[in-house]
Amino acid sequence: MATTVEIEPSDGYALAKVAARAADAKLGENTLVLDVKELLSVVDAFVVTEGRNLRQVDSLVDEIEAATKATYGRGPLAIEGRNDGSWVLMDYGDVLIHVFLDETRAFYDLEHLWSSAPRVSWEG
Repeated sequence: MATTVEIEPSDGYALAKVAARAADAKLGENTLVLDVKELLSVVDAFVVTEGRNLRQVDSLVDEIEAATKATYGRGPLAIEGRNDGSWVLMDYGDVLIHVFLDETRAFYDLEHLWSSAPRVSWEG
C-alpha cells in the first residue's frame, strides 16, 4: 500500500494540487497525486484522475487547464491524446497530468506501475 505524505509545496507540487482539486470539482474519480521526483528526477508529480465517459474526460481537461491558468498563469506545454479521449496527457514540464477514461485507467494501472511513489495529500 502506498503511503501518503504531506510535502512542502514546490511550484510543481502546488500546481499538481490545483489540478487535482480542479478535477475533483468536475467530479473526476479516484484522483491522486504521486510524488515521482525521486524516481524520475525530471518531473515532480503525476496527477491521475478519471472520467466515466469521453465527454467528462474532455471536461476534466478543460477544467484543469483553466484552473492552472487562473492560478499560475500557465497552461500545459503540450496535450496528447485529446482526439482519442481515452487517455489525455497534459505536460506541464514539472507535472504530468493523466486524465483517463475509467476502463483505460484500469488497463494501464499507473498506480501499480508507480507503486513506490508516495501519494501527496491534495484535499482540503
